[in-house]
Amino acid sequence: MTHIGSRSANTAAARIRRAAPPVLVYLALRLVGVAVLAAMSAVHDASLFDRMTAWDGQWYLGIAEHGYAGHGEFSLDIDGEPYPDAPYAFFPMYPAAMSIVATFGISLDAAGLVVSTLAGVAAVPAVMRIAGHVDPRRRVGLLLVALWAGAPMSGVLSMVYTEATFTALALWALVGVLERRWLLAGGCTLAAGLTRSSAAVLIVIVVVAALHAAWTRRDRWRAAAGAMLAPLGLLGWWLAVYLATGHTWQEIQLRGWGVSWDWGVDTLDWITGAFGGEVHPYDLIGAAVTVGAAVLAAVLAARPAPWPLTAFAAGSVVLAAGSGGLVISTPRLLLVAVPVLLLPVAAGLADRRTGTALVVTGVAAAAGCWFSAYALTVWPYAI
Repeated sequence: MTHIGSRSANTAAARIRRAAPPVLVYLALRLVGVAVLAAMSAVHDASLFDRMTAWDGQWYLGIAEHGYAGHGEFSLDIDGEPYPDAPYAFFPMYPAAMSIVATFGISLDAAGLVVSTLAGVAAVPAVMRIAGHVDPRRRVGLLLVALWAGAPMSGVLSMVYTEATFTALALWALVGVLERRWLLAGGCTLAAGLTRSSAAVLIVIVVVAALHAAWTRRDRWRAAAGAMLAPLGLLGWWLAVYLATGHTWQEIQLRGWGVSWDWGVDTLDWITGAFGGEVHPYDLIGAAVTVGAAVLAAVLAARPAPWPLTAFAAGSVVLAAGSGGLVISTPRLLLVAVPVLLLPVAAGLADRRTGTALVVTGVAAAAGCWFSAYALTVWPYAI
């Protein structure tokens, strides 16, 4: 028994030592991002804590404190008229997690930051696993973690926003698909569907892959269970919204924020306007990020990557770019797909000398951290 216990302890210690470097890379770059935001906030006479809980963060804090109906008493629609149903546009997983963490004696604001930080850390091993399915070199995964942690709009990973939580759930669901761990895939997709609507892309991937496995492999009951679990979160929340308000979630999005599916018309107008006229730097950089994401999705599709990764990257780009009404948020919405979209970039950097790879990654991360801080301190509109 002692020998078995010692061996288990050694195995656990080895796993921790192996997991520590990418987690430290992630946390170090996120610390740099927060430091840049702090510096730019000071320059513009803004509070760092206010910036880290801004915009959607206020909605999540209000829901966590007052509930959906309670926060609805203070809500307005896109025209500035009272709209009690507006909070139902936001999904329940994140504010619920904030409320749970706050029971340990910290404020809701701090609880939201803790949830985002822990979610980002939880996503790191999934990034490494996904990278390993495309390229077995460990440095590819480490570079991918660094590129994601310092990507444009990566600041929201350290804010009271759902990006870190959703990314962790989505990536672990993809790990489940790639490794045929269907209960992991289905369960994480269910939770992702309770976090944000972009889980729709993930649901299609998990259901298709699981049903195919159920038809062709021995693990039929697990695959079938994964396929059944996957859509329950998103569909369940949409049903709950309709029962509570009498309106669909899509109707609430339209009245509250003017957001609806328009096949990319608004996004195309935004991009062409940004590249063709005198615009705010945020518009120009944001449009470039959007175009770059589409190009990276095409590059990934041309490589021998597993189809679930290609489908997730392409689907995330299509979903973000195809929605009109609030196109300035597109760079942020694309962040959840960055750990997959940047796989070819990380693999290419891994082919270079270590010094070159580190310099390029460092410059990219510095630029991304600056843009994130710029969007929260200089750009006057929601992100």
